[in-house]
Amino acid sequence: MILALVAVPVLVPLLAAGLSLIVSASTDRQRTVTLTALALVLADAVALLVVVERDGTVVVAAGDWAPPVGIVLVADLLATMLLALAVLVALAVLLFAVGQDNADRGPGITVPYHPSYLVLVAGIALAFLAGDLFNLFVAFEMLLSASYVLITLDAGPGRVRAGMTYVITSLTSSLLFITALGLVYSAAGTVNLADLAVQAERLPPGLRTALSLMLLVVFGIKAAVVPLHFWLPDSYPTAPAPITAVFAALLTKVGVYAMVRTESLVFPREGAWWVATVLAVATMLVGILGAVAQDDINRLLSFTLVGHVGFMIFGLALSDVAGLTGTILYILHHITVQATLFLVAGLIVNAAGTAELSRMERGEGARRVHPLTGLLFLIGALSMAGVPPLSGFIAKFALLRAAAAHGGVAAWLLAGAGLVTSILTLYAMVRVWRGAFAPGQGDPLPLRGRPGMMLTMSAAVAMGLTGLGLAVAAGPLADLGERAATELVEPGGYRTAVLTGEREGR
Repeated sequence: MILALVAVPVLVPLLAAGLSLIVSASTDRQRTVTLTALALVLADAVALLVVVERDGTVVVAAGDWAPPVGIVLVADLLATMLLALAVLVALAVLLFAVGQDNADRGPGITVPYHPSYLVLVAGIALAFLAGDLFNLFVAFEMLLSASYVLITLDAGPGRVRAGMTYVITSLTSSLLFITALGLVYSAAGTVNLADLAVQAERLPPGLRTALSLMLLVVFGIKAAVVPLHFWLPDSYPTAPAPITAVFAALLTKVGVYAMVRTESLVFPREGAWWVATVLAVATMLVGILGAVAQDDINRLLSFTLVGHVGFMIFGLALSDVAGLTGTILYILHHITVQATLFLVAGLIVNAAGTAELSRMERGEGARRVHPLTGLLFLIGALSMAGVPPLSGFIAKFALLRAAAAHGGVAAWLLAGAGLVTSILTLYAMVRVWRGAFAPGQGDPLPLRGRPGMMLTMSAAVAMGLTGLGLAVAAGPLADLGERAATELVEPGGYRTAVLTGEREGR
């Protein structure tokens, strides 16, 4: 029964995607299938997190092929924490989309939307649970195929061009990934992560470094790390708000997760990692400077997303438990807050009739947005800027404390860039506030009597409350994050669980 919990997050969405196509003649049935599947996966992910937290890592070997030969799904503390939150966000965003009717504009839109969304969720789940590089590659390809369909639904020429940029960049990353896979297998004779961690220790240092850097480039493209970020600000802002929200919240985090998993498990380091330090500093500063230069609210948030990916690399660069704890806390915080901000941005653009902040500030928008939207934005913006006592402050404090404890030039560079990025993030959020929530023309649109608006707002509020919940549960969450980080720095338990089947109790 416990082993089935690991397979459900991948299999149920895929089976539901097929069922969604079968019932595609009925919009209501498609919605029911998708919402039911995601609710089941969420319940399963929460149960799996409880089991892993209590009993240790759970491993499933498909077809009873013993590792390292067969397909292995591995649910450890980090994977299950991210999985549970990712499915919660996917469910909330889907409810938002149903409320806005973005998913159901006509037969040509409805048919591919729900199956593609379910395949996307299955790909995210597989990425978190994959115990080998090849199935991680499969997960990325699932994400690519589903996300291209979603980003180009009901698209005009502009969105198709943006979608092509996204696809070409992703295909380039895939080619690099499959090349790296071949080189890894040629050098080590395995792509199983646990076995690869053992075999990599026997490789010449230069070869280990080359393989590590190849995978860093592959996952850096997926995570939009500077200078590999160019595709994101041109692709995400063109999609509807729910699509942008789920992409911004989850897809870049899958890239960061893959980076953290491979670099800590297969290519561990002692002391600060200067390559990651340079990338983190550049990503934070270039991303946030790009944000403050934008007038379009969606492009501003997209550049902010890039900048804050740097905070996640921050902890990886320190290569210790404290730094990785900060990274884990920041990923959890960023998933919820980024989804909230993009959903709110969709509400702002719909209410104002424009995405340009300068036009909003001049009062050229059609109507003012609802006050509840302003409150949701305020909470998300302050959390993104790191204002206490919100989740962003807790995650940033953990990173800065880790840098102070670590010491050295690299740590102080990271801390300095993080502080500058936080200040500029606050400035960027103030610009959005002035544009979107300054006195405008017309009265706020009422929630009652507007088809789907209550569901849309409820989904956005749920995301905002989830972000607040992370702050309220800071103590237990920090404890879980530290334990997950310890497993990354001391991966003996992961290797033992995968290669021998023995689970370490907690």
